[in-house]
Amino acid sequence: MKKFTKEVYLKWYEDMLFWRKFEDKLAAVYIQQKVRGFLHLYNGQEAVLAGSLHAMDLKHDKMITAYRNHVQPIGMGTDPKRVMAELYGKVTGTSKGMGGSMHIFDVEKGFYGGHGIVGGQIPLGAGLAFADKYFNRKGVTLCYMGDGAVRQGSLHETFNLAMLWKLPVVFICENNGYAMGTSVKRTAHHEEIWKLGLGYEMPCGPVDGMNPVEVAKEVDKAIQRARAGEGPTFLEMKTYRYRGHSMSDAQHYRTKEEVEEYKKIDPITQVLDVIKEKNYATDAQIAEIDQRVKDKVAECQKFAEESEYPPVQQMYDMVYEQEDYPFLQHKL
Repeated sequence: MKKFTKEVYLKWYEDMLFWRKFEDKLAAVYIQQKVRGFLHLYNGQEAVLAGSLHAMDLKHDKMITAYRNHVQPIGMGTDPKRVMAELYGKVTGTSKGMGGSMHIFDVEKGFYGGHGIVGGQIPLGAGLAFADKYFNRKGVTLCYMGDGAVRQGSLHETFNLAMLWKLPVVFICENNGYAMGTSVKRTAHHEEIWKLGLGYEMPCGPVDGMNPVEVAKEVDKAIQRARAGEGPTFLEMKTYRYRGHSMSDAQHYRTKEEVEEYKKIDPITQVLDVIKEKNYATDAQIAEIDQRVKDKVAECQKFAEESEYPPVQQMYDMVYEQEDYPFLQHKL
């Protein structure tokens, strides 16, 4: 297990703050209609990603998740300018502007998407792990889902095969309390989602998803187990999102007091408190990080706004092979 050093805490603070401010900017430009369609933000859940990345081997391991997927590829190494450009629908985006908010991909960095179908990524994550096992590769796949996705039948089919074949995969439920606007306690007889793994004798358990240290510890154990050929693990990260399910969510299902209560354990604040308590950085150095994050977000926005929209022809080029369909080569 990698140690939790001064450098780790400073990286966590800068990374998580950047992810938060990056998405705050997306929310602002969405209101200006510069970003269209759906927009699901990750605010509040950053510790899950930060802790997971600390435990991963980015040379071999893979990540796949649902549609709340803007900051994960950035953590994996994707240029954030390309992510923002994708959200703007620009040709410089990760999918040349054709994927949008819910379908960010960067296979070269080991990030296999954003998936818009609820629970659709669960069997795909097992498939990635199957490929690594079949080809005797070292990789472990981290497969994320929301609390709503665990009610899909595909999860149970996947859990069964993952245990049967001892696939190198870590299933992670980011339980932020609400599947869209429906609380966990209204969707099942029990609220302890991690117990779903017990029916398959899969190692499983709850994790404090607001603390990157606790996340890193448990994900590390699961990754090491998978890499040793011992099969999958199911972890329930108990976390919280500060914004709505999407930008169109009026959030009538919860009170402002509830949100404020969870902000008292904000993962970014927790990390900053440790930095100050252990004198890892002075106030001036923290201010430098804050300014660096602000400048980086502005750089991403400038890149996205100055990039070109894809040509209409691109829609055909990404679906058809022109040698087989010469009639599509006309100018549109």
